[in-house]
Amino acid sequence: MSPTGYPWPIETARLDNGLRVVVSEDRTAPVVAVNIWYDVGSRHEPDGQTGFAHLFEHLMFEGSAHVAKTEHMRLIQGSGGSLNATTNPDRTNYFETVPAEHLELALWLEADRMGGLVPALTQETLDNQREVVKNERRQRYDNVPYGDAWLRLLPLLYPPGHPYHHATIGSMDDLNAADLATFAAFHSTYYAPNNAVLSIVGDVVPADAFALAEKYFGGLVPRMDIPPAPDGSKPEAPAGPVREDVVGEVPAPRIYVAHRTHPFGSRGYDAVTVLATILGNGRGSRLYQRLADGRRLAQPDYVSAYGVDLAHAPAPLIVTATARDGVAVGDLETGLVEVVDETAGGVGQEELDRAKALLSTAWWRQVSTVAGRADVLSRYTTQFGDPARAGERLPSWQSVTLDEVAEVAAELRPDNRVTLTYLTEEPS
Repeated sequence: MSPTGYPWPIETARLDNGLRVVVSEDRTAPVVAVNIWYDVGSRHEPDGQTGFAHLFEHLMFEGSAHVAKTEHMRLIQGSGGSLNATTNPDRTNYFETVPAEHLELALWLEADRMGGLVPALTQETLDNQREVVKNERRQRYDNVPYGDAWLRLLPLLYPPGHPYHHATIGSMDDLNAADLATFAAFHSTYYAPNNAVLSIVGDVVPADAFALAEKYFGGLVPRMDIPPAPDGSKPEAPAGPVREDVVGEVPAPRIYVAHRTHPFGSRGYDAVTVLATILGNGRGSRLYQRLADGRRLAQPDYVSAYGVDLAHAPAPLIVTATARDGVAVGDLETGLVEVVDETAGGVGQEELDRAKALLSTAWWRQVSTVAGRADVLSRYTTQFGDPARAGERLPSWQSVTLDEVAEVAAELRPDNRVTLTYLTEEPS
């Protein structure tokens, strides 16, 4: 294992317009990944504009000044590449992996939609993509059993006005109410070179990559008055335990137990990540051993624990289980809570070693591809100002102690707990 967790070279530059460029050369295979993180996610959205960042994830593929609708996708795929985009509360990212000889194409396409989307944005395109987002909400959240759990958990975990209070899918009412000029203004505000990180990883000479970045992005005008997201780093303390029961068309009762913990990137959150792995990762986890295999309260495939990697506020730890046939939801909740609460009394060295091994495997799987590395470098540059800090994550997980795990486990108290329960029928 590399002592830094990132054994590849990293070189950086900043263009005069503020664009941060990160290059990591790897000549193993003739491919290259291009990854752009924009420092805009749902946490930046003002009241009345929820869902805007996610909608632009769609709109950015619908044409720009010199690229026709859907042509971005056609050109990348026609060159043997792959591409996609994602949005979360902290950021929006766009990425391609292409044969190395097509790096210039990928950079030209990304630069054109960074600086040239607004002139190409039409009412027809906007209306079409609003309908696409509405359909996505129906398919992923509204019409799927337990699909709206994240939409319910966020407002239970974070108070009104907090930047993490609403999910990235946003409000359909907000999307319907906004006009073309409002959407254009949102893009002009946040999709600027000085609000972005461009990472290039793979079969490329760094000097050539920096020259191409300057060629295609250097002429884009920075935005000097980008408003910061609201500060959510210290949300008000919960007034007590919070719970919500949902009766719906679900195949079996399910329980989510959630807590706010520490921000992603902090020492505390690294300990939370190890704790989550002990609690709910695989057949050797406490939840599986106790609830699925032991007391047979939970379905084996539906017990888990995981942290949500949010960097600008105490991030959630979510523990969940789905009841077996004939198991009362109250019995499942009692068993789940017992497993969580008992970790405050400490975990075993064998459990700790297993968790660290699993996290090591997951880390190397993530950075085993040029695309995975490019995303990691964009993250650490955007959120922590230094791509080399990516090398800290794995060593930090590996150095978490038994005492640190017990300490964060003790913070998962009943008085600050959020419980979301899905029921198949009204409780008697």
